[in-house]
Amino acid sequence: MKKIYTKTGDEGMTGLRGGVRVPKDDLRIETNGMMDELNSVIGICRSLMGDNDDEQGLLRAIQQELMTIMSHVATPEGKTNPRELHAEELTKQLEHEIDLINDQIDPQKHFILPGGTPLSAHLHFARAKTRTVERRLWSLKHKVELDPAILCFMNRLSDYLFMLARAEMFWKGCNDEPFIR
Repeated sequence: MKKIYTKTGDEGMTGLRGGVRVPKDDLRIETNGMMDELNSVIGICRSLMGDNDDEQGLLRAIQQELMTIMSHVATPEGKTNPRELHAEELTKQLEHEIDLINDQIDPQKHFILPGGTPLSAHLHFARAKTRTVERRLWSLKHKVELDPAILCFMNRLSDYLFMLARAEMFWKGCNDEPFIR
């Protein structure tokens, strides 16, 4: 890309994979925008971790998969996307990590207020963004064909981010803040 600006979107249209033009508020574009936000929040989480943190590699793989999913969302029906999805394998890996964390930390006995350490707070934010993306993907699935593995991956990703936020608090010797009325 020689220039960052193309001026092709100045009239409210943007391109899908393969050159198909759609309005900038098309559900595919809106969904991808939300995934872009989620990817950025995960990037913030990674920046708050040490370079040697065990979770760095998995979070990077998640970011890569989000980019691949965005590519698939931006591929119009009738067009082929050459990027291979790894959502099924990552979903299994997330389940494994969730189980490992669950075995380490105290059982959850109440609803938890997001916050705690800066990393825990950002992981909760990423979890909430994941749920937003998941809802948009379900809206999109009612209109276009989506690989069901994508939806399972997003559901499990929010669970993983929640458990990782709790683990961060546990590893730092902090208690989750309960929601109590």
